Parts: sequence; structure tokens; C-alpha cells
Amino acid sequence: MSAGTDAPSRLARRLGTLDAVVIGLGSMIGAGVFAAFGPAARAAGNGLLFGLAVAALVAYCNATSSAQLAAIYPESGGAYVYGRKRLGRLAGFVAGWGFVVGKLASCAAMAMTFGTYAAPSLARPLAIGAAVALTAVNYLGVKKTAGLTRVIVAAVLAALSVVVGAVWFGGSADLGRVWPLDGTSAYGILQSAGFMFFAFAGYARIATLGEEVIDPARTISRAIPIALGITLVVYAAVAVSVLAGAGATEIAASTTPLATAVQRGRLGWLAPVVRVGATLASFGVLLSLLVGVSRTVFAMARNRDLPTFLSAIHPRYRVPHRAELAVGAVVATVAALADVRSAIGFSSFAVLIYYSIANAAAWTLAPEQRRSSRGLSVVGLIGCVLLAFTLPLPSLLWGAAVLGAGAIVSSIVARRS
Repeated sequence: MSAGTDAPSRLARRLGTLDAVVIGLGSMIGAGVFAAFGPAARAAGNGLLFGLAVAALVAYCNATSSAQLAAIYPESGGAYVYGRKRLGRLAGFVAGWGFVVGKLASCAAMAMTFGTYAAPSLARPLAIGAAVALTAVNYLGVKKTAGLTRVIVAAVLAALSVVVGAVWFGGSADLGRVWPLDGTSAYGILQSAGFMFFAFAGYARIATLGEEVIDPARTISRAIPIALGITLVVYAAVAVSVLAGAGATEIAASTTPLATAVQRGRLGWLAPVVRVGATLASFGVLLSLLVGVSRTVFAMARNRDLPTFLSAIHPRYRVPHRAELAVGAVVATVAALADVRSAIGFSSFAVLIYYSIANAAAWTLAPEQRRSSRGLSVVGLIGCVLLAFTLPLPSLLWGAAVLGAGAIVSSIVARRS
């Protein structure tokens, strides 16, 4: 496929560059920024700023690999498709399975986070309602998804602006809390980077929408770095502000670190705005996660790695409606039965393996297919593996067990076929 030409698609190509950037921002600038700073501070203290930089570097390498692969393979599925086409069926399955399982856990976690912030006493009913409502929005077409995401992103950016403003104008900010790096180790920084990667990982949503983007070769290669760059600037501003406002020790001990930093100053009465922002952010992340997971399920079903009835396309809305409904049902069920807000480590491990396969696939590209240096793919691959295996041991063991079980079942099915 030459640049500027759309490959045939079973889904409708309706998303331009702005739509793709907005969906990427909705996936990244969301509940992760409200949830990831706490565990990152517990791992590295003030060193979480270095963890943020490491996570951003790995994310950038992953983004360049994903962008050039998406230009060559503009299909739904992201690294599942890339791994399958460049590295073989098993590698593709592990990537897709890791993404689906890890992000289903994230979906349920975001649904519960939404319910908890909105009304703690009604957390589960609200979580189930959010999963059902957003599945309905996605069912009506990808343009509806992009439109709602645009509104949510604007509201979340406004809430984060309030956090930064309240810290610096509320009299609580002290740059002395940001430095020195007492008690920080290299291992702690890498572990904090693994947690912070959870907040960056949403740019994959742009690549998984490859069959719904207008001129994917151009649009995806632009949208991913733009969305990633905006997110890094926002996260850096918030991280410095939160550390200056409350210090790493208080942030590490808090379940609502951004609200804690705001409450330390004279403008503490603005803390409810942070709560509203977290509620909207978790809602927006859940919206984009449901889209990304359903497209990967659709791609895996199309290749018979999952039941083929999930590969159906709605004749009017041109979306994988059965995959949408199946993902929504699983998320609503898990949210009804379990509290998985502690699944950040497990989700990060699964998604880091997903991106490892994307980088390995990008490394195999011929020189004429490349849009960036092969070295970035190597750095991305090493970075993903390193961060994955410095996560807490329970996250590592659970992630490896789930991915391994999926790979074994897939291999048995393939041999029987």
C-alpha cells in the first residue's frame, strides 16, 4: 500500500487526524494520572519523575514501531496483527491475548474507579451502568465514540489545570520537596516506570482502529506522536506540581494523590473539582478501552483465534457489534463480582509484553518499509521487557501464568486444526 491510499476495510473509515489524536488522549489523559502516581511514589519516591521519563521514552519507541507498522498493516488489532504477520501465529496470539486480558482487567478497574469516585455507596451499580452505557455509545458508531471522547478530554484537562493552579497559587508548593532523591534506587525507578507506563499505554488505541481511520499511513503516523507528546507535557506538569504540593511520602500513602496535593494549600476547597475530574477521566478511559479491546477481539475472531461469530460487522453502523457486546458484557460482569482496581501491575505486565512483540515485529521491517531507526525498536523491546520484569512479583507471576496458559491452549487448537 502506498502512502495516502486506503487499503480495503470491512469497517467504515470515518476518523481523521484530530479524531485519532482525541481518542489517543482520551486513552492516556485519564484515570491513570489519578491512580498511577501513588504506587509510582511508593516504588521510587521523588524518583518517580525519572520513572516518568523512562516510561515516556519506552512509550515513544513503542509509538514509532506501532506507527510504521500501522501504516503497512492498516487493520484492526494493532500488535496482534503485526506479530501474526511478521513473527508468526503464536507471537500474534500472545500479543492479542495479552492485550485483551490485560485491558479487560483495566476496563473493570476503570468502571469501579468511576463508580467509587461518583458515589462510593453505589459503586458497583454505577460501574455496571457505565459499562452498559458506553457499550451502547460504541455500538452506534466510531464517530459517536470520538465525539463523546472530545468532550471528556476537555473536561479532564480543565480538572488537571485546576490541580496545577491550586498547588502553585494555594501557597503549598515547595520545590524543596522535589529534590533530593532520598531513598531512591535504580530498581525503584524502573518499577515506578512500569506503573507510570500504565498511564501512557492508551496510544495503542489509535493503531487498533487502523480500519476506521482515513488515510491510515498518514493519519496514524501523525496522531500517535502528537497524542503522546501532549500527554507527556501534561503528566510532567502534574507530577512536579503534586510532588511540590505534598511531597513523595504523602503521595505514596494517599489513595487520591492529586486531591491530597490540592488540600494542602489555601485553595483546598477546589478538591471536589479533582474528584469530578477523576470521575470523568475514568469514564473516558473506559470508553476508549472498550473500543480498543473490541477491535482486537474482532481481529482475533476474524483469524479464528477466537470464536468466529465475534467477527460480524453491523450492516448500518459498520462496527464489530458482537465483539462490542461481548466485551461490554464481560466488563459489566467482572465489575459486578470483583474489585479489580489493584490490577494496574497485572495490566501493565500484559501490555508491556504486547508492545514487546510490536517492537520485535518492527525490527523485522526492510529498510524501504521503515520510517524510523531500527535502533528505536531495539530500545523499545529491551525497555518493555525490563519494565515488565521489574514489576511487583505477584503482577509478574499472574501475568506470565495467564499469557502462558493462553499460548498453550492456542498451540493445541492450532495443531488440531
